[in-house]
Amino acid sequence: MTHEATLRRSVGLFRAFLVEQTDPDRFYRTLADDSVAQLRRYTPLVGRTVLDVGGGPGYFTEAFAAAGATYVRLEPEAGDMPGGAAGAGVLRASGMELPIRTGAVDVCYSSNVLEHVPDPPRMLDEMVRVTRPGGTVFASFTPWWSPHGGHETAPWHYLGGEYARRRYVRRTGRQPKNRVGHSLFPFSVAAALAWARGTEGATVVDVLARYHPRWAQWIVRVPVAREVLTWNVALVLRRR
Repeated sequence: MTHEATLRRSVGLFRAFLVEQTDPDRFYRTLADDSVAQLRRYTPLVGRTVLDVGGGPGYFTEAFAAAGATYVRLEPEAGDMPGGAAGAGVLRASGMELPIRTGAVDVCYSSNVLEHVPDPPRMLDEMVRVTRPGGTVFASFTPWWSPHGGHETAPWHYLGGEYARRRYVRRTGRQPKNRVGHSLFPFSVAAALAWARGTEGATVVDVLARYHPRWAQWIVRVPVAREVLTWNVALVLRRR
C-alpha cells in the first residue's frame, strides 16, 4: 500500500474519526493501515523490528505484520491488551521507562500517546534511546489547542480542562476517560519542536500535520496557527 497525502485521504480519515465511538473496528483499522503506509515513506518495514509505544487494543498488529515487520507492542494498562494481560509480542510498561535495551529496535513508533503521559519529552527521549543508530523514530500526538485537544470533552477544553470535565459529567453522568491532569496532559507543537531541536540523540527528518493533505503541510511552519489547525502532529527523526 502506497501513501498519498491527498484531500480524499484526509476526508476518509475524518469520516473514520466520526465513528470512533460507534464503530471502533472501522476507525482503528483505517487509522492503522494509513499509519503504516505513512511510516513506510520514511523507512522500509520488511524484516525490521518495530516497537509500538502505546499500541492500544491491537489494531496495529495486523497492519505492521502485513507490512513484513516484527512488531512488539507496549502498553501501560492491562485493560488495553487482549485478554487483559501481556502475551507474545506484548509488553506492559510505562512509555517513560521502556524496558528495552539501548539501540535494540529498528523503528520506535507511537501514535497519539504523548498527550497521555505527564512528561512527553521523557517518553521521546526513551524512544530515541531504544532505537538503533540510523533507525527511525515516529511519534504523533494531538496538540492541546487543536479542536480535538480535549478528546471526548472537546471543544470545551478551550475553557479549561476542569470546566470541560465537569460539563462532560453533567451531560453523561460519568467521568471522561481522558481527564486533564490524570490521563490527559496539555502538550503543544511548540514544546514538541523545542524538544526535537534540542535532542542530541537524533536528527529531525520531518514534521507533519499528520492528517492533512500535502498542499496543507505549510501550517506546521506557522507559530500559533499550527497549535489550532494541525489537529495532529507527527515528528519523524533519525537516530544518530
